[in-house]
Amino acid sequence: MRGPHNIWRLIRTGATMERTGAMRVVLEAMEAPRALRIVARAVAWPVQWLGYKGDPSLPPATRALTALGPAYIKFGQILSTRPDVVGDELAQQLRVLQDKLPPFPVSVAKRMVSEELGQPVDTLFSEFSEPVAAASIAQVHRARIAATGREVAVKVLRPRIERAFRTDIDAFYFAADFIETLSPASRRLRPRDVVAHFEGVVMGELDLRLESASASEFEANTKNDAGFVVPHVHWHLSGRQVMTMDWAEGEPLGDNDALDAAGHDRRVVGERVMQLFLSHALRDGYFHADMHQGNLKVGASGDILCYDFGIMGRIDEYTRRVYAEILYGFIKRDYRRVAEVHFEAGYVPADRDIDEFARALRAVGEPIFGMDASHISMGRLLSYLFEVTEQFGMQTRTELILLQRTMVVVEGVARSLSPHLNIWEVAHPIVEQYVRNNIGPRAFARDLAKTALVLARFGPKLPHLTEAILVRQSQQPPAPPRPSRLMPVVWMLTGAAAVLAGALGAQLF
Repeated sequence: MRGPHNIWRLIRTGATMERTGAMRVVLEAMEAPRALRIVARAVAWPVQWLGYKGDPSLPPATRALTALGPAYIKFGQILSTRPDVVGDELAQQLRVLQDKLPPFPVSVAKRMVSEELGQPVDTLFSEFSEPVAAASIAQVHRARIAATGREVAVKVLRPRIERAFRTDIDAFYFAADFIETLSPASRRLRPRDVVAHFEGVVMGELDLRLESASASEFEANTKNDAGFVVPHVHWHLSGRQVMTMDWAEGEPLGDNDALDAAGHDRRVVGERVMQLFLSHALRDGYFHADMHQGNLKVGASGDILCYDFGIMGRIDEYTRRVYAEILYGFIKRDYRRVAEVHFEAGYVPADRDIDEFARALRAVGEPIFGMDASHISMGRLLSYLFEVTEQFGMQTRTELILLQRTMVVVEGVARSLSPHLNIWEVAHPIVEQYVRNNIGPRAFARDLAKTALVLARFGPKLPHLTEAILVRQSQQPPAPPRPSRLMPVVWMLTGAAAVLAGALGAQLF
């Protein structure tokens, strides 16, 4: 229940933020109103001794959130995907937020696995190790399935973690309400919406069946991708609190010395990481949104091994086409076409000057193309692009923010493997292939075929819908009769288009 009982938790939070220096950093990054900054610091300063000290070696915001515990750590991780809310600099700090917590006893993990799966651990697994990794929500054990001898990773939620998270989320909502009441100007930051977004993500992660479903979908999408492996989920050994999947054996992607010692070509690995990410985002519209080094390994054969599917991104087909055309336009340095795409998609209001917008886009693109290969960045390009489009009235699109954030991370991974990697050269064939396959006459024919299938499903209802439209228009005295007389002609033309599309679809599919 959101109420006064949350006050103590918020006092401890504010005290920790002030004691670690995070209060000033966070309020400035979020461009909080001056009155709110003064009041917040005036309230927190006298009681800062009640706050946790944290690790002085960490940046202020990271230090505070780590000291406050799992819910705050996860909140920081999710905020790192929203530079539109916290700003680029703070998002960058939160991106490296430490997610290493003390593990809970293996005996507790075994008990939870037994309760979830309905059988003793020793019956299900011939081996079950001590924790090999411990994060804010769960920890991982290395095990071996008794029936098959297959080596697996068993992820187990922390005990009572859902209750702990709900308590802190309760406090977050209380704080959001307090801030909005104290400073109406802060409502432009939408603090309640930010907390609601956090709650939705975390509640999904607290049910490991949903993460298993994400991993399973990602595996199905990428099964034919050469050089990329998603560990298989063992559904009969998974549940709400337990997730079992194949063990990913390989060298950590962040350990260049180990990769060199294993004989891997780091440049090839870096190119593969970048191209795979773009393929998943453009081809499937479903991508791993947390592709940092800690979630990637390189197998003995050179395959990229990916795991931890708590944060995934999804983009609809139309947005993918728009995004690909924008990227391709920049690659070709056709700024007029990039501007047209923004107007066609409705991203920029129609009353703005397209020539002025194209000129602004040229100012974004040309400096980047003039850079040395080691500094060329699509993530930076998208960041600059969002700044320009905001100036021309474009509304923030959350799915593109997440895509841009992930691209920055992936670029960082690729560059850590090969500092002089030319991102544009790596991306060009992936983007060009997508444009060739999905934008043009063939794609138009496919769209017509899909439209025909939809019309066919609603075919029996079309006469009734037409009659309802005609009746509605006839009951409106000022309505001109001409459009209603044209309706039968429209439906005839639609039917003809459907037949044509059906024929084309038969050829395409």
